[in-house]
Amino acid sequence: MTSDTPARRRARVFSRRRGAPSRARRRIGAAVRMLAALALAGGVYTAFTPGAFAEDNTPLSTAAQQGKELFDNSCISCHGRDGQGVEARGPSLIGVGSASVEFQVGTGRMPMTRQEAQAEQKAPQFTPDETKQIAQYVQEIGGGPEIPAGELTEDLKANPDALARGGELFRVNCTSCHSFGGAGGALSSGKFAPSLGDATPEEIYAAMLTGPQNMPVFGDNQISPDEKREIITYIQTQIQDDKDPGGVFNLGRYGPATEGVAIFLIGITILVFTSLWIAGKS
Repeated sequence: MTSDTPARRRARVFSRRRGAPSRARRRIGAAVRMLAALALAGGVYTAFTPGAFAEDNTPLSTAAQQGKELFDNSCISCHGRDGQGVEARGPSLIGVGSASVEFQVGTGRMPMTRQEAQAEQKAPQFTPDETKQIAQYVQEIGGGPEIPAGELTEDLKANPDALARGGELFRVNCTSCHSFGGAGGALSSGKFAPSLGDATPEEIYAAMLTGPQNMPVFGDNQISPDEKREIITYIQTQIQDDKDPGGVFNLGRYGPATEGVAIFLIGITILVFTSLWIAGKS
């Protein structure tokens, strides 16, 4: 049996220190490995998605530059610099597209005079050219849906099949809010669906594409561009041009309710006076 000399004890202590790293060394090693893993993941992500970090330095077109001046003078207080939005005042315009701007600004709904249940249509504050310039600026800084160029419905008005399909699509998707005669109607919380009597094809197309106010968005995957044009054709020919397809008096075009009330009141009045006349003669 060997004696436990001081030299042997020092050798055992030295061996333990070399074989088992201290807690501080373990923590430092773990931190180094974590940083290396994060750096590797970041490098791989950057290599495979370079577009996410590329800054868009594309210059604005002439129309967009003119639209930016109008935007900075009239819209920036609510929608923020570069259309980023202002909390509790105005939403971001990134991704809304030129179609939304042409509808909201072109119908006078924007700029709003005050915060209320919904923006009502009024006389536009910008000319059609200025509206398109603002729309082009919003389109170039954020992208989004656009109204197709050219005539939307002229080639469909003489097509009875397109008119029939447009009527069916209108009855399925639009009448619950705008009524069968396109007169509009009340919604909840002081909101309402506007009348379609004076809406232009571009306004109707933009409304379906962007879903303003309380209207749902009917994207091209829900209602195709051709189907949108057929709906507009039906609205133009059967609601706007043919003012009263059911007779001489439209009675608000709210459906059978007003017609029933009118017939009842007029009929009762005639019957009462007829009865009085018969009684007087007898």
